[in-house]
Amino acid sequence: MSPTSETAQGGRRLVIVESPAKAKTIKGYLGPGYVVEASVGHIRDLPNGAAEVPEKYTGEVRRLGVDVEHDFQPIYVVNADKKAQVKKLKDLLKDSDELFLATDEDREGEAIAWHLQEVLKPKIPVKRMVFHEITKDAIREAVANPRELNQKLVDAQETRRILDRLYGYEVSPVLWKKVMPRLSAGRVQSVATRLVVERERERIAFRSAEYWDLTGTFATGRAGDPSDPSSLVARLQTVDGRRVAQGRDFDSLGQLKSANTLHLDEANARALAAALENTRFSVRSVESKPYRRSPYAPFRTTTLQQEASRKLGFGAKATMQVAQKLYENGFITYMRTDSTTLSETAVTAARAQVTHLYGADYLPPQPRTYAGKVKNAQEAHEAIRPSGDRFRTPAETGLTGDQFKLYELIWKRTVASQMKDATGNSVTVKIAGAAADGRDVEFSASGKTITFHGFLKAYVEGADDPNAELDDRERRLPQVAEGDALSAEEITVDGHATKPPARYTEASLVKELEEREIGRPSTYASIIGTILDRGYVFKKGTALVPSFLSFAVVNLLEKHFGRLVDYDFTARMEDDLDRIARGEAKAVPWLKRFYFGEGTMAGAAADAGNGDGDHLGGLKELVTDLGAIDAREVSSFPVGNDIVLRVGRYGPYIERGEKDAEGHQRADIPEDLAPDELSVELAEELLAKPSGDFELGTDPTTGHQIVAKDGRYGPYVTEVLPEGTPKTGKNAVKPRTASLFKSMSLDTVTLDDALKLMSLPRVVGTDAEGVEITAQNGRYGPYLKKGTDSRSLQAEEQLFSITLEEALAIYAQPKQRGRAAAKPPLKELGTDPVSEKPVVVKDGRFGPYVTDGETNATLRSGDSVEEITPERGFELLAEKRAKGPAKKTAKKAAAKKAPAKKAAAKKTAAKKTTTAAKKTTAKKTATKTITKKAAAAKTTASSTED
Repeated sequence: MSPTSETAQGGRRLVIVESPAKAKTIKGYLGPGYVVEASVGHIRDLPNGAAEVPEKYTGEVRRLGVDVEHDFQPIYVVNADKKAQVKKLKDLLKDSDELFLATDEDREGEAIAWHLQEVLKPKIPVKRMVFHEITKDAIREAVANPRELNQKLVDAQETRRILDRLYGYEVSPVLWKKVMPRLSAGRVQSVATRLVVERERERIAFRSAEYWDLTGTFATGRAGDPSDPSSLVARLQTVDGRRVAQGRDFDSLGQLKSANTLHLDEANARALAAALENTRFSVRSVESKPYRRSPYAPFRTTTLQQEASRKLGFGAKATMQVAQKLYENGFITYMRTDSTTLSETAVTAARAQVTHLYGADYLPPQPRTYAGKVKNAQEAHEAIRPSGDRFRTPAETGLTGDQFKLYELIWKRTVASQMKDATGNSVTVKIAGAAADGRDVEFSASGKTITFHGFLKAYVEGADDPNAELDDRERRLPQVAEGDALSAEEITVDGHATKPPARYTEASLVKELEEREIGRPSTYASIIGTILDRGYVFKKGTALVPSFLSFAVVNLLEKHFGRLVDYDFTARMEDDLDRIARGEAKAVPWLKRFYFGEGTMAGAAADAGNGDGDHLGGLKELVTDLGAIDAREVSSFPVGNDIVLRVGRYGPYIERGEKDAEGHQRADIPEDLAPDELSVELAEELLAKPSGDFELGTDPTTGHQIVAKDGRYGPYVTEVLPEGTPKTGKNAVKPRTASLFKSMSLDTVTLDDALKLMSLPRVVGTDAEGVEITAQNGRYGPYLKKGTDSRSLQAEEQLFSITLEEALAIYAQPKQRGRAAAKPPLKELGTDPVSEKPVVVKDGRFGPYVTDGETNATLRSGDSVEEITPERGFELLAEKRAKGPAKKTAKKAAAKKAPAKKAAAKKTAAKKTTTAAKKTTAKKTATKTITKKAAAAKTTASSTED
């Protein structure tokens, strides 16, 4: 590559990108005068806990990481895991003559570039290098035409980050105090959770309606062929001019929306069918209309996530991970974009492939333009498309697996966007007849023929409804004319029931958030990941099901922080943030108004262009007075028959009556129970199940009462110690406890069973050298133990039956290394579309998991062996593949270095006095304490943004 400036003639340029993969690709396009290094994402950020905040900051600043009293000044710290990388970048900078900041061209990328400049403090010329695709030409163009850092984008990102920090760090502690520890709230994640909860509330309130209709198969009386079928299927449309009710005619309570609609029950439908047995039918009308369908716009972030979910079964997170790899390796353009625009180069490339692959007949005379972008589109990127000025076909890429599938999807959509419309005809045929009782009936059938497939040759968009008909499907009807006689070959009576609104999937939730203009499309994948990880939502198949915990969280937020989870309020905040990005509003006055309220800075906020004042209040005041929040009330939900569901600190449960009162009943709720499945009948059934302590009798040896219980980790037996037995301190006595065998249950376990279980471990005998052999039940099943040598047993019952001879025979065998014999699969799911290998569900050390023999993926909390579908299994494997192999830890390396450190420590210790040693010990203790506090603060307060 020829140098593009005097600096490059004899000097060296340092180019900093975000990821090592991107650095590797770009390095191949630049000459020897360039060093390309990765920042590995953000190098600094707001602190994750008080322990990371510099000592000079105290009070609220230390807690929030933002100085709210001094213009919301953020406290930035270099991440601990990035300090070595920062040092490396500084060292490289010393030998460089020019610095190029080549992070992504969006708010996040601009902010990373700004942070790099602030931390590295370069004394050489700094340029901002931007590109939308990683190709040789694009990189050369970017080097030749750098720009300055865009401070507006940086300010916009910083404002967003501070806002999310204030929201998360102020509201999350309210949830810890009033609902459950370690929960989180976020500006977008809480609203997304509310959407999922509201959909479940609609399902709970829904009442199904039953309705019936008739379907007739009508014959023309002539032989048919593919272009002119001999019969058609039509559905009953009207009776005496009144339209027959379909599902859309009923409301959520199962009532008809209009009295003019005819509601047929089973009896009336069957009577009508009987009255039509001898009816002579004829064609009442034939209506034909031209059919035209235009191609879909090229992908942007959200439409790619939706379509990858429908067609490939990818979650939003997996889609973005795969797309990131495709972008970094130079296969597609930047995948975080709100734009559907294609560059001139891309249009030319797409049109060339249309001509080459489909012929000139499929190419429109003029290029198609897709200039429309979503409201407040973040940056002026292109749509997501194959990179370069000539698109590689999927076969030419050499890609495999998930990357091949996603590239093929993007390639097809891009090429199809430059093809001609699909055209044809749509036909509606009305068939009339008179029933035996004189009623006039009309059946209707619709058809579609495609005369020119156009873009449908290359691409057909999927649908959220699996029963929906795709655009490229034809429905041919017989060629009939008004007045033609038809005979009814069969008239069937069909019963239907209205269904509750479908739960959100990842694809439909992304679509809903975008339509409501909540959050940024580039963050939706991480938002969905957060609400899944937090336990607010779990998956059943592809459906997002809210947990009972999320009901409690949303209930509290709606009642006491209503505006913060209001959909319009959140969308207006997004508008305000975008106006700050455009320079139409100022960040500090806006943040003051949001945090402190109208009174403090109302005038300045208005001057800053912060709107009409109806949607910004004081967050600080909202989270200060928590006396009005009744923790029990926000976590309680009536079920019926005086039964109440409560969300406790250890999970959801139902109860009737007050605790310790006569007749009080309580039962735990299964973790994977969907809220709309908790009916009064099920609640009664759960309460009727034996619960609490099962008194089994008295131990004849100790005189202690023996009881069986159902605990968090399964059923177990234990003894009840006499009152006054010390439970703490050095004289504390622990009751004997033992888990039930898998073959036992609470309602069948006996006193003898319990005493046998609590007698474990059992001494089997001693070997020839006098070493004792015991039989024990452990976390991973029954086993024998002799000194430090353990051997697994095949069945729990062997713990009581195995003899010394049998035990010695087991020990006489060589100890099995590695894994035990593989267990049979719990379920078979079919062939994985990526690896083309059989996928099964197995029981592993850490629970059930899906595997195709190459990739293993643990089932999530919302998945069960019984209900997991093949599609869900394939999705879990796809997500696991997208993450790549687990990173190896540095334990071995640390272990190797340890002896040297110990040796050095011994030498030092020999020279120091006893007093110095005491000081050292005190220092170590203090360090440990700080580290523990920092870790605790980081765990509870992290990831609350969005």
